[in-house]
Amino acid sequence: MEEIVNRVAKSPLVSVDLEDYLHKGEYSIFDLKDVLYEGIILREKDFRGFMKDNDWAVYKDKNVGLVCTADAIVPTWAYMLLVTKIKEFANVVTFGDELAIEKALIDQAIERCLAENELKDKKVVIKGCGNVKSIEYAYTKTTEKLFPLVSSLMYGEPCSTVPIFKRKK
Repeated sequence: MEEIVNRVAKSPLVSVDLEDYLHKGEYSIFDLKDVLYEGIILREKDFRGFMKDNDWAVYKDKNVGLVCTADAIVPTWAYMLLVTKIKEFANVVTFGDELAIEKALIDQAIERCLAENELKDKKVVIKGCGNVKSIEYAYTKTTEKLFPLVSSLMYGEPCSTVPIFKRKK
């Protein structure tokens, strides 16, 4: 009887699952409308007082999006100040809603993956079928980052891949 050989296990393929690198923390939206004077004006003195007195620890390990749903003109520095306070506790802080948070988390996951894996000149399979909402964004950004590094890039599972790129020798 012929011995069964697991060719996938013996192959030089490196399988990458972005979900392994995604931060699992809760999403939180900080809406600046809640700190505007009369719901329409950001007054610097009041805002700086709020920044000083607010308990920013409520954002510990969260993924935070900054928005302003009021019809108000918010100076850019207000968002910058918020980042300096929230980032002390949060995993990620970005401008925008849940979709923007997810994209920031995907970018972070890709960077973590690259930091933890030596992928230069490797044959890499990006695992398909995940629970990432912004799946197209995730795979296009991953391709963009890996394309210049790897010798070949595939999509799917190591036992069944779709070739995406192969560097010419």
